Amino acid sequence: MRVASFRRTIALGALTAFVAANALIVGTASALPAQTAPPARTAPPLCELADLIGSGSAAGSPYGCAEEGELLDIRIGDVHATQPSVGFDQVYYKLGRYSMGKDEINKKFDDWCEANGQGEAASALPEARLDDPASFTCDIAVGQETAESIAPMKTVVIGPGGTPYLTDGHHTLTSFYETSDGGPNLHLRLRVVANLSDRSPADFWAEMQENRWVWTRDVDGVEIPVELLPSGIGLSNLADDRFRGLTYFARDIGFEAGTIEFLEFYWGAWIRDSGAVDLSAWDRGDMTSYLAAVEAVSRAQVALPKDAIVDSGRTAAELGALDRWNDGKSSDKGEFGKLSTPYSDEKPGKLAYALQYKATLPR
Repeated sequence: MRVASFRRTIALGALTAFVAANALIVGTASALPAQTAPPARTAPPLCELADLIGSGSAAGSPYGCAEEGELLDIRIGDVHATQPSVGFDQVYYKLGRYSMGKDEINKKFDDWCEANGQGEAASALPEARLDDPASFTCDIAVGQETAESIAPMKTVVIGPGGTPYLTDGHHTLTSFYETSDGGPNLHLRLRVVANLSDRSPADFWAEMQENRWVWTRDVDGVEIPVELLPSGIGLSNLADDRFRGLTYFARDIGFEAGTIEFLEFYWGAWIRDSGAVDLSAWDRGDMTSYLAAVEAVSRAQVALPKDAIVDSGRTAAELGALDRWNDGKSSDKGEFGKLSTPYSDEKPGKLAYALQYKATLPR
């Protein structure tokens, strides 16, 4: 009790000193010579007090004082989702490649290094595991990151109570969450795009929606309240948006990925709602049928006028529609040719890995 009382006394004294110091600064500012102001903090003002008393966090969260642009180490089980679904087939591709891959260095280490801002995997021990960072190395050491290596990192917004909300990377983190050496306790650095932890819940979600940092449509295109968004990642928490999954395999065939958040959800909504492509015969478990669906969707993307509205005011040009299907190459070449490569090949395609993994799942 005496220790707790002493700590409260110290904290109260620090708070008093903090307030007094700020009052003194305000009261004497006109008498001081002009100076260059220090860079403004992008974390809540309470974090200055947290720094002063040495707690290092606000509102009891280890993430509450993270600043915009910070590369924040996060336990992936702590992140909250900002979308109700993922494309399961994209995750199945990753899990297939992680568990049945033919790469010299398992692709999961490349993916982790890239998502952590460290380029690609440089080496991995035979028994290397994602949850043992000492068992593999990345091309770029921590502290030596470049703008180029930081660009593909996944992003997070800090919300009320210091809660981290994932704004990009649901598929990547779900793949890490579901793989055998991953799980909720796996750590990864995420780039902080904003700290809104001092907002009320209503103001927080209003700002998230204004910035288009949240996707609030379910797999049928029905708007859902933000209160119904999943509290975490993982296939058991997220629904399967089959059109979002299909869109992933059309990357660099009918469109190229850009920096717009939820870009492939816009394309998925277009597939579902526009009727531009007939997918009535699409069999998600059959390679030939799946490839036909990807080709039909990607050719329809390329055929759109660049100023055509795809969804929510976004144009085909904004969403990366390509000028030529498969970059002008024949169907057995380019990205479509790679996608068509069967699992029996030395370098299977993404779709082959996805279907191979799906075949192992309980029916």
